[in-house]
Amino acid sequence: MIARHLRSLNSGIQDRMADAKLELSDMETSLSKNKAKPVKPPGRFERLLQPCVAELVGTTFFVFIGCVSVIENVETTGRLQPALVHGFAVAVMVACMAEISGSHFNPPFTLAIFLCGGLQLGMVAPYLISQLIGGVLGAAMSKAMTSKMKYTNATGAAFTILTSDEQLAGALFAEVAMTALVTLVVLLGAVNNKSKSPLVPFMVGCSVIINILAGGDVSGTCLNPARAFGPAVMTNYWTYHWVYWVGPFVGSLVAAALVRLLLGDNKTRIIMK
Repeated sequence: MIARHLRSLNSGIQDRMADAKLELSDMETSLSKNKAKPVKPPGRFERLLQPCVAELVGTTFFVFIGCVSVIENVETTGRLQPALVHGFAVAVMVACMAEISGSHFNPPFTLAIFLCGGLQLGMVAPYLISQLIGGVLGAAMSKAMTSKMKYTNATGAAFTILTSDEQLAGALFAEVAMTALVTLVVLLGAVNNKSKSPLVPFMVGCSVIINILAGGDVSGTCLNPARAFGPAVMTNYWTYHWVYWVGPFVGSLVAAALVRLLLGDNKTRIIMK
């Protein structure tokens, strides 16, 4: 009797151990299946082509919306309508495409971001070309959308505010200073690790709005050669066009210098580490 009982008890223990091993094996199988698969590195398309497409598309719609806001501007709103439209357009596009290309949409931004270590040298030229093509496409879209009379009256939203050499000094300084401000916001908000902020789309959009409200009557507040280039191509209006290249690029260099020399974190700053 005792032997039989012991054999029965031993058999039960073995059955329980077998069940426990089976459960453990099932758990290990389940865990191995649930393990995160290794992240596949981005392919050539995502690293090289997709960012350029994003820059082209983003710049196209920014210039398109910006030009239409000027062409269709109601006189009673003054600079408010173009200011809000340009600012909100920037904020929306930056928020949408930041993880694809960085949402530059502006050649001086690309230059400054490269100088501060946020972009590889090999992507600078493709970005610039994409942005300029986007500027032309956006201006063409605005021409297709608006009436011929309004388009002609607004010179296709080209920058026509400068009519004499007497305005040049003030306009050039305005473009330098205002571009430096908005570029500084971009660099500190999106590139510099110490001051990065998830609010950068809102911050950049607000910077554009306040710049247009403040300096619209001085230079037109371009801040972006792609925004100037597209309408100039579509209307063949090139009077004082160089101001809207020299000013923004110099302004971006000023902002990059401030971040690299004084305002950047230990990784970005090149002096006084």
